[in-house]
Amino acid sequence: MTDCCIIGGGIVGLSIARELAGRGLSVRVVAREGGRNTASWAAAGILPPAPDHAAATPNERLTAWSDRLHRRWARELLDETGIDNGLRACGGLYVGHGLTGHELLRGQAEAWRTKGVTCDWLAGAEVAGYEPAVAGAVARGAVTCGYALPDEAQIRPPRHLEALEKSCALRGVEIAAGVEIRGLDVRGARIEGVIAPGAGGRVRAEWYVLAAGAWSGGLAERLGVAIDTRPIRGQIAQLRLHPQRLCRVVNRGLDYLVPRADGTLLVGSTLEDAGFDASTDDATIGRLVALARDLLGDLPSAQVERAWAGLRPGSADGLPTIGPVPAVANAVLATGHFRAGLHQSTGTAALVADLITGRTPPLDPIFFAADRAPATASPDAVAAQPARVREPC
Repeated sequence: MTDCCIIGGGIVGLSIARELAGRGLSVRVVAREGGRNTASWAAAGILPPAPDHAAATPNERLTAWSDRLHRRWARELLDETGIDNGLRACGGLYVGHGLTGHELLRGQAEAWRTKGVTCDWLAGAEVAGYEPAVAGAVARGAVTCGYALPDEAQIRPPRHLEALEKSCALRGVEIAAGVEIRGLDVRGARIEGVIAPGAGGRVRAEWYVLAAGAWSGGLAERLGVAIDTRPIRGQIAQLRLHPQRLCRVVNRGLDYLVPRADGTLLVGSTLEDAGFDASTDDATIGRLVALARDLLGDLPSAQVERAWAGLRPGSADGLPTIGPVPAVANAVLATGHFRAGLHQSTGTAALVADLITGRTPPLDPIFFAADRAPATASPDAVAAQPARVREPC
């Protein structure tokens, strides 16, 4: 019998598997999808600054903890696997125009400074001086103000997933992707097995972790738990620039441009309640390409290489669900991270591993409990709406 069975093969599931295996547990991962079919692979990989300031909410503390762990994991993954996940402090630029944009950005900049984050206000031509690629947009009045976050970082999600998979394999984790979960064998207050024909029929373990992203809600219902993990689609276009024109991430409202060192440019993203439809549409991709041209100019040599969409697991109050399944003694939930899944994956992994191995975690999981009181007006819920301050993915 395996020590732990993890349902879900995205960033969160694989991070938990790696952490548990590193603590000496035997782990099996079963997932309906893997690799590029996960929301994790589809993410843009922007990591805004994540300070653990005095007035931090529980969600901000989880992000700050995770952010610190990401730095350590990046080094460990490179040493273990030889794969560089692309974690870099590239800096970020947030731009706007007009009086409304000015007031909105001023408020955001002040909020960052209150949290102790280095944030430089840029007026008019200062924006072009900071990021010359948007000089044309400044000249046309499409950008009139902005602020810079020098500590904003980016990571390459496909590379990070590849490194996690290899690290898990080196630590003895068994991964079965493309497996349909037919059911959960629940007897009394325990799960006795996962019914999965593609993984040998039945997977038995001492512990079970439900980390299936947007699909977690349906599985949780079988355990008597109601969690809101409805899928929120995000579409992204990838352009090829000759040569790369941007030096740092550029954010305008909920949209962003993410430059890669290899000359590609990611343009995203959308927030669409489209069910489990992970397709893209020409109109949306056209709007994203137009955004890039509005900020960077005509881009006559740019080529749209591909487009994709990911389904993020939403939550009603802006918080993930992490912790024991009520009334089930050997099951833990780790889902509902919405746009913060990549950023919060490392801290979530450590928190879940602490719960399973009996350690006291540095962050009380009660704030993320499945049976927590509804808090749609909480600071985290309000802050999660302009999710750019959290995790634009």
